[in-house]
Amino acid sequence: MNRDWDRTVLVLANDIESAHTMVLKDGELSLRQGRQGEPDMTVISDGDTLAAMFFGDITPTEPYLNGTLKIIGSEDDIMRLDFISLLIWGE
Repeated sequence: MNRDWDRTVLVLANDIESAHTMVLKDGELSLRQGRQGEPDMTVISDGDTLAAMFFGDITPTEPYLNGTLKIIGSEDDIMRLDFISLLIWGE
């Protein structure tokens, strides 16, 4: 599903000094500490919410709907990320 979707996603915690870059290229996902290049999308939330999401303790749906999780990017990229989230968490 993501072989043709090469994207750089910056993940920022807005309450602590934390930035990580997720690079999806040719269907492979890598994570790098810090900012790496110009992001196609930016994911912003507090550190606790981001940690809970990436550990699988919560889905991104509630934080996104209540405004504590913000996604900045093109509408097409946000829709694809929403679909991936639906496949992972089933909501």
